[in-house]
Amino acid sequence: MLPQLQLANNTEITTPSLASLCSFFSISPAVMRAFIYCICVGFSTLSLADEVSDENLPAGKPILNRVIDAAQKNAGRDYVVNDHGLADELKNIDYETYRQIRFNPEKALWAGENDYEVQFFHPGFLYQQPVSVVTIASDNSENLVPFESDNFIYEKNAEPLAGLTDEKSGYAGFRLHYPIKNQKYKDEFAVFLGASYFRLVGKNQVYGISARGLAIDTAMPEGEEFPHFTKFWLIEPQEGQPIKIYARLESPSVAGAYSFEIMPGTDTTMKVKSWIFAREDVDKLGVAPFTSMFLYGENSQIRRDDYRPEVHDSDGVQMLNSKGELIWRPLTNPTKLQITSLSDISPKGFGMLQRDTDFSNYLDAEANYHLRPSLWVTPKAGFNEGKLEIVEIPTDSEVHDNIVAYWVPVEPFLAGQSRYFEYELKTVEKKPMRYGVATVERTRQGISTLPGFETTEERNVRRFVVDFKVPKGMNLKPDDVNLILDATNASVDQARVYEVDGGKSLRVTFLVIPEGEAVVDMRMFLNHNETQMSEIWSYVYEPIQQ
Repeated sequence: MLPQLQLANNTEITTPSLASLCSFFSISPAVMRAFIYCICVGFSTLSLADEVSDENLPAGKPILNRVIDAAQKNAGRDYVVNDHGLADELKNIDYETYRQIRFNPEKALWAGENDYEVQFFHPGFLYQQPVSVVTIASDNSENLVPFESDNFIYEKNAEPLAGLTDEKSGYAGFRLHYPIKNQKYKDEFAVFLGASYFRLVGKNQVYGISARGLAIDTAMPEGEEFPHFTKFWLIEPQEGQPIKIYARLESPSVAGAYSFEIMPGTDTTMKVKSWIFAREDVDKLGVAPFTSMFLYGENSQIRRDDYRPEVHDSDGVQMLNSKGELIWRPLTNPTKLQITSLSDISPKGFGMLQRDTDFSNYLDAEANYHLRPSLWVTPKAGFNEGKLEIVEIPTDSEVHDNIVAYWVPVEPFLAGQSRYFEYELKTVEKKPMRYGVATVERTRQGISTLPGFETTEERNVRRFVVDFKVPKGMNLKPDDVNLILDATNASVDQARVYEVDGGKSLRVTFLVIPEGEAVVDMRMFLNHNETQMSEIWSYVYEPIQQ
């Protein structure tokens, strides 16, 4: 029997569940969701996905086309995990033992032959699905890079592990080096290690935020699926040119082919193209994913007993939407899983930023959080109607990545379908572009009271202070602006705008009075003569009972 909803006027409306509809029509949940979506929005308004076609297949690149063709064929087969016969002793080693296996830099690929060098990681510990690595010479000849234990240094507890591999063992991953700062030393600027994870840094940065090839079913009840890169093709680079890499991706739900073109520098730039084929229906496809860490920051309600004022790899998510509006969403460390999103059609860009780059705000001379990079995505193809989803996971340790963000297309991705995505990924310092509007410099909150609204178990009143940095040349005065401020599940009071820091910034301050325990979603910006003069501050506040 189908479930029913009892309305206030005693009218009954039959509201079948997704499971009951799927059972009745004998179709999968993803297909049913697609059908319901089409009925709701109308076929004429659908924003069509970019499928793999002759228009986006590479021309004059026979090896890459073979990689794509193999991925498409493999999507029609069952998913098989290949551990390259990795010995159990290597799978079961602990972190300290794994750290005692080091690659010998003198054995780097292309050492002394090229501006670029490649160093490899040993399989084992968490990295139990090794990757194959192939080089492509200028004549398009392909050569497998065999695993050689002599290229590694095995120390202390790791010494007995040297004989447990052979030439077919594969690598956990690799890192790329290039002389960014000077010609005497080749700096590490990119690393591919584990699942489909990779990291990039620019000239003045240290590793922090990670990117991924693809995210599947992140924060879904049935659990996340982690696609893996299984094979890489490294194209021997030319002097002063970007390095190009092809990769195969596999998971129970998808098979894919990737092309990466990376140019190291002050801002390291990566051009990404991907051809994805669905083995199974995918409930949530996360494109251009970021993974980062936020333990606490200037906006945190709960202060830590720590000499460091802030601890985070990233402090906010930003989107430049199709209307040209800038949206800034500060990150938090919630007490329970929190998922929010920013919807758009064909966004101009989005990223996860470490906007605060002042050492005095961290005081950490070892982790150097002030030097962590921001990552910015500029979409080129495939980013049609969808949403930028932000997942914040509670954590009590800075060693755990607890922040994830990715683009989710509105159209479902069903078995047998294909998708093409193209985007530029760039490391940036503080700001990815010239904004031309006032931008959020800091977000702070603290306890505050109103007559009759003291902070109690029933009422949790907070004062928020948001400072907007006014760009040079913009004459923006408090009397000239209109404050646009909205809040759900709360009321606001005592809102006002005034100058701080000698007029370099405008401060917005207001009280938030939650209506209950539900999270408060706020949106705020500054207007002048009906023209938006600031980015949009978007914040989710979780009332915490005192």
